[in-house]
Amino acid sequence: MTTTEAHQQIRILVQAAAQVCEEKKGEDTRILELDPIDSGLSDFFLVTSATNDRQAIAIADEIEHRLKKEFGVMPHSVEGRRKGDWILLDYVDFVVHVFLSERRAFYDIERLRKSARPLSPAEFDTELKAALAAKTLAARGKASSKAKATAPETAQEPKPKKTTARKPAAKVSVAKKATRSPAARKPAVKKSVAGRAKSKE
Repeated sequence: MTTTEAHQQIRILVQAAAQVCEEKKGEDTRILELDPIDSGLSDFFLVTSATNDRQAIAIADEIEHRLKKEFGVMPHSVEGRRKGDWILLDYVDFVVHVFLSERRAFYDIERLRKSARPLSPAEFDTELKAALAAKTLAARGKASSKAKATAPETAQEPKPKKTTARKPAAKVSVAKKATRSPAARKPAVKKSVAGRAKSKE
């Protein structure tokens, strides 16, 4: 898998997690695309808010369940599930933060990551679809260029020449004539001789 393909796969996982936040009524969901210099190992932060600890736990549980079921991916570590005021799911390449609203305002993680590019789930989804469409077009372009490259080779292949066997046909016809003429004449001679013998009697 190339670096670009790996990055797109991470984006698909982040998108799936963001979709869970939307379905579970998470508030003010944001995706932070982290600066590679400042990010360390992670490429993205997914941040969402819940109105109470039960909702926060439900969001975190569903994200974990969905990514495991659909992609076979488990978090490297999970923190804060017991309290439910700030649950962190660490998937190494991206980190999910599920906050209670007051905790999110207190820690203000978006302000701490000033170099990050904030995106809404809709904006993130649009960018992902555009990237996947570009990848599809590039793959089709490669396939068509390969087809064009192999086309002249097949066109230049020499066609087998048709050979006509005239001489054997002539021999066969001569042989047929040779076999037919003596056989056809002998019975005629025998019949005429037999007819004369009867007339004499």
